[in-house]
Amino acid sequence: MSRPLGNARLRAARLAAGYRSQQDLIDALARKGVNVGIKQVQRWESETPPWPYAEARRALQDLLGQGMEQLGFERRAGATEPALPATRLAPPTRGVRTQNAIQPATVATDYLAVTRAHRQLYWSVAPATLHPAVVAHAGLGEALLPATVGQTHQTLAAALAESHLLAGRIEFFDQRVPERARDTWVQALQAAGEADDLLLGSAILAHMAFVPGWSGDQLAASERMIAARTYARRAPASAEFLAWLDAVEAECETRCGNTRTALNLIAHGEGVLAVGGVHVSPEWMDWFSAVRLAAFKGNTELKAGRLPQARETLLHALAALPADSDKQRTVILGDLGAVEAAAGKPEAAAEFAIRALELLEVHWYATGLERVREVRRALVPWQQERCVRELDDRLYAWGSVVSALTN
Repeated sequence: MSRPLGNARLRAARLAAGYRSQQDLIDALARKGVNVGIKQVQRWESETPPWPYAEARRALQDLLGQGMEQLGFERRAGATEPALPATRLAPPTRGVRTQNAIQPATVATDYLAVTRAHRQLYWSVAPATLHPAVVAHAGLGEALLPATVGQTHQTLAAALAESHLLAGRIEFFDQRVPERARDTWVQALQAAGEADDLLLGSAILAHMAFVPGWSGDQLAASERMIAARTYARRAPASAEFLAWLDAVEAECETRCGNTRTALNLIAHGEGVLAVGGVHVSPEWMDWFSAVRLAAFKGNTELKAGRLPQARETLLHALAALPADSDKQRTVILGDLGAVEAAAGKPEAAAEFAIRALELLEVHWYATGLERVREVRRALVPWQQERCVRELDDRLYAWGSVVSALTN
């Protein structure tokens, strides 16, 4: 028999807010003048959490950024304290939970089929077109989830978590709105908690590490990676999944300026892939492979100033990339352009950047455009050269400017 899930929403919100243990939350509450013991927090995270008293409610909402219902609490008969003013509550989640009749078992498989389709469409459909559909689908899942029970509930919750994960990926990588992606991934983590899917929870936590990692907050990124690895240890994680965790942490370390640590992590990931394992990666993990690990490595070598190694790594990755990976191809081309700019070869740098822009006109990817802009900044010493002006003509064409503003 599976273990009780307890109040998965409160537990997920606590982890997402950076409180890795119940004691961490107790300490944070104490700093707000609310003193509770470990048994009280255990009751809050139980299957039937009691309604907290007013001061505790205010503190929990301030610390976790969500309303009491979103945190898994339900006002029970006999609770006479007035609810907190609406102005103190966090904005509601995108999917508003409503009361429905109990849904048949087929609702989970039907919902999952659409989730799978969105996953596949991500690689070819423009983010501005796909994102509203994914968000609407997640809203439907939020509304359906309370009307399911047993295995149907668990399957639907996992599919909902994946939909929120995909929406967050589009927001972070394709649209570059990290704050919105962070909030979406909190919803994904809550749904994964309801599904009791440790591996999916690990993947979501690792994605959440990108937000502080890309802004240079190494401590916050590390905390989320520790949580992600903890979840992965308790799940049947494949060698590919574990290597991806190394790659995520390596990218965060690279952006925080710790390239030596990052290269060690990538080397570890390469070793994990070489040894392999008995577990198979989940079907939703379609964003990583040995080739993509090489792309991570090439970027880190570039940031570490190892230009010959970076050039070789990135060229091999570019040649091995599957035909349907144009988003990743724009990133690699951008990194190759940055390598050539750092090597004092403006013509080669501009050529790689223009190739990336040509792909971006077909498959928009904000992360790819960022790489091109990094190349252009590195080409300032040669901005009067013809090759750089040709790059500017393409970079600031009407179509490119419109795409940058609307995707």
